[in-house]
Amino acid sequence: MTRHDAGLAPAVFPALAALIVHPDEGPILFDTGYDPAFFAATEPFPERLYRWTTPVSLAPGQAVADQLPAFGFTPEDIRAVVVSHFHGDHIAGLTRFPNARIVCARAGLAEVQRKGRVSRVRRGVLAALAPADIDARAVFFEDRPRVPLGPDMAPFETGADLLGDGALLAVQLPGHCPGHWGLLVRQNDDRTRFLIADAAWSSGAVRDNAPPPRLTTALLGETGPYRGTLHALHRLWARNPDLIVTPSHCGEVGIETCRAD
Repeated sequence: MTRHDAGLAPAVFPALAALIVHPDEGPILFDTGYDPAFFAATEPFPERLYRWTTPVSLAPGQAVADQLPAFGFTPEDIRAVVVSHFHGDHIAGLTRFPNARIVCARAGLAEVQRKGRVSRVRRGVLAALAPADIDARAVFFEDRPRVPLGPDMAPFETGADLLGDGALLAVQLPGHCPGHWGLLVRQNDDRTRFLIADAAWSSGAVRDNAPPPRLTTALLGETGPYRGTLHALHRLWARNPDLIVTPSHCGEVGIETCRAD
């Protein structure tokens, strides 16, 4: 289900989040990964179908909110959570960060507020994971200034400047689901990291330009735009080897802290 050229075998699928430490804004998260709230949200039917189709293992202490003290922060310290999209494996911990702005796409938030529980679950969305005050806390990518990314990021042309200093640029990555965006992080080691969420499910898929089968992409989003985005990422990676491309479910990625410049 994750690569069109793969065989039928179970795959270990890590769910990653990024801790970004900005020199002025402080700690910011890109997504939240899983959290015990996921199990509560998937207890009733039809939400339980989500848990059946994507079995989750979460050991004590693995939730992002529980890992933060090891990096010197508490959940209350998080100033913003940048949400790539609203699938349950990306926002399960969202309610654990009460002081954070929720930076997201309008189209993504609309998926949470879509009518019909079965329709939401089929599209990978668990409305119970969204904070009750999300409308008041939401800051939308679409409202932030658009800036050119420069020739090194071709074929991607513009990004939404989230903080006004160019350190965090949200980039639309269509196809996986409505309101799916990635994040360019200018690190203090002079390298740039491209957090691409689910635009690819592994680094190998980007290197090989290997999309999921059509059945998978059609269930969640749109196959044509998904493959167009993956091909663009493949071209970007091939011509810009210094760029760190990080999918949210890649087993090659270790635990890191991104410090924004």
